[in-house]
Amino acid sequence: MAPTMKAIDTDRFWELLHALPVPDDAESLHGPDEYGRLRDRNLRHYLELMADIRPTVLLVGEAPGYRGHTISGVPFMSMRQLTARPGLITGAPEGDGFELPVAPTYAWEASSAAVWSALADWQGPLPISWPVYPNHPHEPGRPESNRTPRAAEIADGVPIVLALAEAFSITTIIAVGRKSQYALARNGVTAAAVRHPAQGGARIFATQLAALNRG
Repeated sequence: MAPTMKAIDTDRFWELLHALPVPDDAESLHGPDEYGRLRDRNLRHYLELMADIRPTVLLVGEAPGYRGHTISGVPFMSMRQLTARPGLITGAPEGDGFELPVAPTYAWEASSAAVWSALADWQGPLPISWPVYPNHPHEPGRPESNRTPRAAEIADGVPIVLALAEAFSITTIIAVGRKSQYALARNGVTAAAVRHPAQGGARIFATQLAALNRG
């Protein structure tokens, strides 16, 4: 009889995520409102799908963007990736089974497209992704914008990254962008870094990610 695989326990991850402070110029994606509950369900579904894959690599981005993760509830996924057929994670003809928000404001995000394009050639279990700061930071009074998370916000987010890595027994962490790498390093976590795919960095990102995948 084959040995039973260890269950993925994400309770600590969820506890820390729901306790994360939310300043006025940031948005919690997992609040008690209807949209927050939908994003919660999509994230839980994502973690369940990844638990079946048993990833060993964690891609750590910077923060949710207003065109992608903020809409879908799933890291590096805009509506285009959320509704992809076949599913990007499962390969199922009917898609990955995520819930769709009603009348989403944006259909796609460049960074999400770049990440999944690069992962199309990934060898081995797909990496799991998560931002170093999981609230959506935006310019004051402009929720449809992105701002760089502050050092204190990132420090608050790092324990959530570590809880996710522990839950999935991650052996390799890859920082998507130097900000994520520096934030992790300040908290004693060593991570390789790849260029963030935004602002013209998609090709370099794909090349560097492929090199790390080859080992």
